[in-house]
Amino acid sequence: MTPFAIAGLQLKIDAESDNLEHIRHRIDVLMHLYPWVQMVVLSELAAFGPYIGNAQPLPGPTEEFFQEIAVRHSIWLVPGSIFERSDELVYNTTSVISPTGEVIGRYRKMFPFLPYEEGVESGSDFLVFDIPDIGRFGISICYDMWMPETTRTLAAMGAEVIIHPSLTNTIDRDVELSIARASAATNQCFFIDINGSGDGGNGRSILVAPNGDILYQAGHGEEMIPIEIDLDRVRRSREFGLRGLGQPLKSFRDRSVHFGIYEGNDAAGGYLGQLGPLAKPEQGSKVGLEPEARQEDAP
Repeated sequence: MTPFAIAGLQLKIDAESDNLEHIRHRIDVLMHLYPWVQMVVLSELAAFGPYIGNAQPLPGPTEEFFQEIAVRHSIWLVPGSIFERSDELVYNTTSVISPTGEVIGRYRKMFPFLPYEEGVESGSDFLVFDIPDIGRFGISICYDMWMPETTRTLAAMGAEVIIHPSLTNTIDRDVELSIARASAATNQCFFIDINGSGDGGNGRSILVAPNGDILYQAGHGEEMIPIEIDLDRVRRSREFGLRGLGQPLKSFRDRSVHFGIYEGNDAAGGYLGQLGPLAKPEQGSKVGLEPEARQEDAP
């Protein structure tokens, strides 16, 4: 066995004030109850909620706050994300902090939830990191997983556990739960998707095993989710097949097909180029009733 203890914290997030003291308190309680936990994962934008006005540079005071918590409890900490201001640009960024307080990497969300996550730039670099004597971990954030290429790339970089902070407060959370299971199964990895509650999401965090089985799915309120995973399950699945059956990573590696759609801007002149601009729908002829029809039906 190669065991490792991860705890997701599904917390009620406030969008009108910072959540730092609440986070500190809940981590303190978690570590008092479950001192065997080695990594704590928070939801996307947990520190301040989805308010871009709280963007700040990294490194900065919020990251230092989380570094102090990691050192005090000697834990790996993935504190969700914050809006990072870099020059005139804003990114949705998560830090990975070691038990000694070192920031070993920062990941900028590659796929902001456009057109709704307005004003947020896309990151361009993947992040994987090694925990000594345990294994390799990868980071993605919320909408990233809707693009399966992001998860597949992390798996191809050797990630055995994908840590995935989310902020989903919309009616498509049930679809995301299916994507989380499919991501784990098709990439033969653990998939740890931690959502918030309140202003930070509608809960239903999910932890999935390499064969697609649900290890745990939370409800809608605050929850502590401590669980021990065994990374040897990933290695055995990748060597012998998912449930002794399909070996999707090896099949992808040994493919004979060439995916030309991914090269350059090939899609621009094809079907995808005909889909129109990436814009938020408004009332009118394309969404809802025609303006004339609304006027005719008005009392």
